[in-house]
Amino acid sequence: MISRIIFFVAAVFLFAACDEVSPIVTGSMGPTDPGPDLGNQKRQVLIEEFTGVKCVNCPAGSQEIDVLLSIHQSQLIAVSIHAGDFAPPYQASKYDFRTPEGNGILSYLGEPFGYPTAVVNRRLFDGQFDLQLGKSEWAGYIAEEKAIPPKVRIGIEPDFNGANRNLEIKVTLLVDETITEPDVRLSVMITENNIVDLQLTPSSSEPKADYIHKHVLRDMVTNFDGLKLTESLVEGAEITKTFNFTLPDTWKEENCEIVAFVSLSGANKDVLQAHQVHVVE
Repeated sequence: MISRIIFFVAAVFLFAACDEVSPIVTGSMGPTDPGPDLGNQKRQVLIEEFTGVKCVNCPAGSQEIDVLLSIHQSQLIAVSIHAGDFAPPYQASKYDFRTPEGNGILSYLGEPFGYPTAVVNRRLFDGQFDLQLGKSEWAGYIAEEKAIPPKVRIGIEPDFNGANRNLEIKVTLLVDETITEPDVRLSVMITENNIVDLQLTPSSSEPKADYIHKHVLRDMVTNFDGLKLTESLVEGAEITKTFNFTLPDTWKEENCEIVAFVSLSGANKDVLQAHQVHVVE
């Protein structure tokens, strides 16, 4: 891990962003249509990797996440957030992967001591002093979280219009165990896979031109810290939220995924459940 001094994010980077329509919110305490077939949805663990194109050791973290995904399959959801010291692009980079939401999440979850680094289910585990975890710690904590039954199941129904590139996202929450915490949030992210662009690696002093970036956080359709749920989260409740988002022309919809998760807010930021689907099949 590359040692560095901890600092707080001083400003939100300004750059061109896609058009985003404010969430259209609907809610109910019972089904209004058949909705998604959630069945006995298993626990799905969220790992948020903090990275940057100028981080020489970060590719090792991405490789470890690939290994963990091969083990846990759909029960592990990865998001790579380009934020912090090493995130600014090279002059020759085709893309700037930084987002205001990614910067907000880094500030919200806390700066890492070094890289590779990731946060697992936003949980402060016993014996840890902050949420950021080194690469060697990810596997054990993912297995620990995976064994906990989810309190809520999440369904995601995307409807993408290729003509105008509007993406409608319907999220259904089914509460299996009453949640009593006062501040519970729904976050919805858009990620993109298989983006070829520059990345510094240990193999050369020059950035690798054909590096494949995966699980890149592209934007969020909620605020960086999520949408506060005002409904009563009692056992058996069903809640729906509908969002609309315009997918930029430069994003390949076949490589994009929707990530939704329910988490607590405040001193305890635990993710209760996460889920992911492709924008298009």
